[in-house]
Amino acid sequence: MQIRRQFFRKTLMLGAGLLLAAGAIAAPNTPKAGVEYKVLGKPQPTEAGKKIEVIEFFGYFCPHCNALDPMLEAWLKKQGDKIVFKRVHVGFHGLTNQQKLYATLDIMGKLGTHHVKAFNAYHVERNRLQSEADVMKFVAASGLDQQKFKEVFNSFGVTGKIGRYNQLLNDYQVDSVPTIAIDGRFVTSPVQAVSTIGRVTEDEQNRAVLVVMDQLVNMVAKEKGLK
Repeated sequence: MQIRRQFFRKTLMLGAGLLLAAGAIAAPNTPKAGVEYKVLGKPQPTEAGKKIEVIEFFGYFCPHCNALDPMLEAWLKKQGDKIVFKRVHVGFHGLTNQQKLYATLDIMGKLGTHHVKAFNAYHVERNRLQSEADVMKFVAASGLDQQKFKEVFNSFGVTGKIGRYNQLLNDYQVDSVPTIAIDGRFVTSPVQAVSTIGRVTEDEQNRAVLVVMDQLVNMVAKEKGLK
């Protein structure tokens, strides 16, 4: 389940909580290019050195990103030091203030404590984080230094990060979230990772994409000679 750029004008690709059909999903041991993942026509440079770069393209507005987040965090803890992980907040439909919120938390070193709080603000507390006033309401409620946050929020550092986010969206041809990129070459998603007949739950899709990610990371690790 992913949210595409047309989400706010149309409907979700696949509504959350679809009933599981009689057949179970198949998360293949050897995912196939063009099926469970795609290979970029133009590989992108990475910033991981000898390690493997993994990027999640996401948005605080996205219920499917919210559902995937705890499972992704658990997956990351199992990867050891062979990967470098980063997130890129998309700016679909002019949601620049959500991008700026994420970038500000990153610069302030507060993602560890406030990334999940931002998801909760949107999906539980119904704060849409759309205007700067919405964001500052979240900041006040979450215990951040409001003056410091506002200074960073409106800084050139955040502007630079937003520019980089948008460039990566174009480079990786991202038009839906959540989307995962691995080693600058491979792109997958919960929707793409599922190989099945019939409908599946969101949980099934998320588990399937983690299997595909495991296989892609292992494949790249073998190429790089990583344990």
